[in-house]
Amino acid sequence: MKQRFLRCSLYMNGCEADHKAPLGTVETRTLSTVPSPAAATERLITAVSDLKSQPPPFSSGIVRLQVTIEQQIGAIDWLHAQNEVLPRSFFSRRSDAGRPDLLQDFSSDNGSFDRNPVSVAGIGSAVFFRDLDPFSHDDWKSIRRFLSSKSPLIRAYGGLRFDPNGKIAVEWEHFGSFYFTVPQVEFDEFGGSSMLAATVAWDNELSWTLENAIEALQETMLQVSSVIMRLRRESLGVSIVSKNHVPSEGAYYPAVNNALEFIKDKKSPLSKVVLARSSRIITDTDIDPIAWLARLQCEGQDAYQFCLQPPGAPAFIGNTPERLFHRKHLGVCSEALAATRPRGDSRVRELEIERDLLTSPKDDLEFSIVRENIREKLKTICDRVVVKPKKSVRKLARVQHLYSQLAGQLRREDDEFDILTALHPTPAVCGCPVEEARLLIKQIESFDRGMYAGPIGFFGGGESEFSVGIRSALVEKGLGALIYAGTGIVSGSNPSSEWNELELKISQFTKSLDHESALQPIN
Repeated sequence: MKQRFLRCSLYMNGCEADHKAPLGTVETRTLSTVPSPAAATERLITAVSDLKSQPPPFSSGIVRLQVTIEQQIGAIDWLHAQNEVLPRSFFSRRSDAGRPDLLQDFSSDNGSFDRNPVSVAGIGSAVFFRDLDPFSHDDWKSIRRFLSSKSPLIRAYGGLRFDPNGKIAVEWEHFGSFYFTVPQVEFDEFGGSSMLAATVAWDNELSWTLENAIEALQETMLQVSSVIMRLRRESLGVSIVSKNHVPSEGAYYPAVNNALEFIKDKKSPLSKVVLARSSRIITDTDIDPIAWLARLQCEGQDAYQFCLQPPGAPAFIGNTPERLFHRKHLGVCSEALAATRPRGDSRVRELEIERDLLTSPKDDLEFSIVRENIREKLKTICDRVVVKPKKSVRKLARVQHLYSQLAGQLRREDDEFDILTALHPTPAVCGCPVEEARLLIKQIESFDRGMYAGPIGFFGGGESEFSVGIRSALVEKGLGALIYAGTGIVSGSNPSSEWNELELKISQFTKSLDHESALQPIN
């Protein structure tokens, strides 16, 4: 018998339905374009009332009502204006400008919808998916039931725990082993325009009727604010009062040396393990997670930003550079990202650091383990796999990494569960071989990673995309935040250098709270 969450009276848990029974309808209705968010809200309120008076003749279904707004408004600014209505979600795709699009060679669009939002913000849940047991193929089928290639913007946003079998700590309880949501009210930011959408989902078998769904949506719509102010991208002006690391520096050094003993042991197949750290910061005032994320976004054009916050939960936010996978039709791409250096303070110093990163045997070993492991995993689900470039340097605002793209053609389009289980966890966040590394992490680490280093993104009918939930923090009201970071331990690793790398990785979070202006990358 599966352990179940108590169902929230306002929302439907799609995991409790019969995943084998198709929905009566999955549809999108597009309304005429309007000039402003206020006009869009009014248009949707009317459309929801019309839906109530002329209901679709199905016992189950999902209907998205959407209206385009003739101006580009930041999805994160819209979310900030919604006065902490929960649940809430946010996902911003990273800019891949300047990198070759390997997916073009593998995905055939067949003239389908290809207008992708830059960022998506949502409040409420038309339907959510959550359980304490590990994410299963049946759970994936339950989500898939609500999706269709004919309604490409009906998407389930969420994530999975790093270790589905680990004991869930109190701060992660509300996220379950996995959590996904199709928002009731969603704001999509496009280049040059925006879109406001309202979605209802129902299934009479779950005692959640269309009438229930519409009433819940109308209640959420009444809370929608159309007064949207652009968030200030300066620092939050919040001071850190205390900082406590788990493990402490004194405990971290022996942990690294312990891992190195396993790696050196000829009887052990272990070649790499990623050891993480959880840093509890206490601040003088509460941290606004959405404002913090907007601040991080200034430095994160080359990264994904996300926020997941189920009802009653802390906000899990992140500014991650790493893609787990992007599937579009039969094409799927992933990437290898490993080894870390700081950015230089001058062009000369920048070139020296880059050269050192490219020629370091220790970093080449760490990176090659990640790249070859992902290549082998893709081969299990793809007919052919391309790696391009074999090794390059990826530059972010504060750090730079070794980087490579990988892409392939899936043998079948409809089973993303295979992609997830093949690719997660990558050696970049776990180690290699994965199972040996995972066991050692469980033995050494004394805190719950939760969704840190887990897959964070969305499932959609036409395409799906997941980032790796690193460079992330759990923001708790009245309790400051937990900031997570990890480093890859391979033969040649030095505990002191690895600790400094952890400090470098959390600096984007800690420095953005205080009065430091956003870094502008050196070209």
